[in-house]
Amino acid sequence: MTCGACCTQYRVAFHWMESDEVTPGGVPHALTLVLDPHRLCMRGTHSTPVRCVALDAEIGVFSRCSIHPNRPSVCREVDASWEYGKASPQCDKARAIHGLPALSLDSWVWRDTPDAA
Repeated sequence: MTCGACCTQYRVAFHWMESDEVTPGGVPHALTLVLDPHRLCMRGTHSTPVRCVALDAEIGVFSRCSIHPNRPSVCREVDASWEYGKASPQCDKARAIHGLPALSLDSWVWRDTPDAA
């Protein structure tokens, strides 16, 4: 998708063991801040305005997570609305804040079309 809205609305907090300092291939530690004794958060997500340091995007135009293969578990757990057959209130709220319409089942038709590249 071309969204990235969720990466500008929510604190991204996760257990420190997800850091690449502890787990090979983990979240790049240099992109995190200590949140508390058990959790780190992505830089830029514990401040105002919120914008994850790993986000390379113009919201609603293009979006890319610069650490996608190494992103935190919480990022992997937030699905876009209807991507897997159900709405996501987090997704809908973040998109609305940016003036983007909520996604629908039709937003994913391209993925299920045999001719889709």
